Amino acid sequence: MTREIISTEKAPAAIGTYSQAVKVGNTVYLSGQIALIPETMQMVEGGIEAEIRRVFANLTAVCEAAGGTLQDIAKLNIFLTDLSHFALVNEIMAENFVQPYPARAAIGVAQLPKNALVEMDGVLVLN
Repeated sequence: MTREIISTEKAPAAIGTYSQAVKVGNTVYLSGQIALIPETMQMVEGGIEAEIRRVFANLTAVCEAAGGTLQDIAKLNIFLTDLSHFALVNEIMAENFVQPYPARAAIGVAQLPKNALVEMDGVLVLN
């Protein structure tokens, strides 16, 4: 199968040796998104809630560039530097997804790029 690189200016540009997403067949592998503002490549201000919302906006942009939506995410991975924010992630996730929800993992980590508080990646399956 061929690989197609997915890229959009509506999400932050890759800041390393990776692509925003890679499509193989009808599966799209989404790279991790932190709360970077695409136009400035600066972290959003306002704390954890603002970061979570920006991450979902970034993921949405990449999903749309791949021809899908957040609803097409089959597996979502969430990385948090403080797991006490997990309830807030759930609350904001419920604003962005409808049932059936994707499979999910939430992982506590010591540090993320750019001192982000949250990062998410996932696997999208297109119809």
